[in-house]
Amino acid sequence: MIKAEDIMTKDVITVSPDTEVGHATKILLEKRINGVPVVDEEGKLLGILCQSDLISQQKRLPIPSFFTLLDGLIPFTSMKQLEREVSKATAATVGDIMTQNPVTVRPDTDTETVATLMVEKNFHTLPVLDEGELVGIVGKEDILRILMPESLGTS
Repeated sequence: MIKAEDIMTKDVITVSPDTEVGHATKILLEKRINGVPVVDEEGKLLGILCQSDLISQQKRLPIPSFFTLLDGLIPFTSMKQLEREVSKATAATVGDIMTQNPVTVRPDTDTETVATLMVEKNFHTLPVLDEGELVGIVGKEDILRILMPESLGTS
């Protein structure tokens, strides 16, 4: 059975939470990758930045709706949700826009489980952690390569 460690990219491109959003976007485009792990100075995984995080920055912000009750304004939408949307839309650094606490897999996770996570949760990139240490990353292209046996060195 093929495992994550068999298909993962071991030389992982990472960014820090202080990386400017524009620079991170450039990395994703130049390297032709969907996402990058966000790590601290010690290399500890803090989050992941994906193209979808960057695209969400461009979406139209919802205009809050209110109704009046006893001379008070009551919002129809959650103010916390609106604050999160505004924060993402105005993000200057990766730390402001990244997805925190990303779903991860272990090196010995079978590729069927990885593929299931990607499809069911709409993930494109999964960090691979071994005892809390970032050791690789698996993307959708890595899963697709399994369909081409010659890419794994077997015929």
